[in-house]
Amino acid sequence: MSSKQTTPSSSAPVPLAEAVTTKVPGHRILIVEDEKPLSHALSMKLKHDGFETDVATNGSEAIEKLKNQSYDMVLLDLIMPVIDGFGVLEEIRNRKLQTPVIILSNLGQDEDRAKAKQLGAVDYFVKSNTPIAEIVARVQSIIH
Repeated sequence: MSSKQTTPSSSAPVPLAEAVTTKVPGHRILIVEDEKPLSHALSMKLKHDGFETDVATNGSEAIEKLKNQSYDMVLLDLIMPVIDGFGVLEEIRNRKLQTPVIILSNLGQDEDRAKAKQLGAVDYFVKSNTPIAEIVARVQSIIH
């Protein structure tokens, strides 16, 4: 009988998966989205990439958060209860906030895009056509 002793090799390093994302500590993102699964997924992905997030589920709540907090970016849905995304954009413009806003909407018409850009949105994504990773990459490119 041969007795082989197996011990873990301490000289061979275990390869770790390297993250390609750039961590951005301290940058705050306000997610304004009434679809809870999407707002949760966005929040989790952004937190994973080092961002701090707050979530508002309607436009009124978003405006209150913007009055009381400072954010580096707003991810904004257009169709929401109480005050829609266009109303939030108007409030941001009226308050002369310099916070960049990315629209996340299922409205894909050119008129909606043009109105959002006219009100100050820096980008516009149709939610159903855009992976979350693409949205997060765009957030990172704007904040850097």
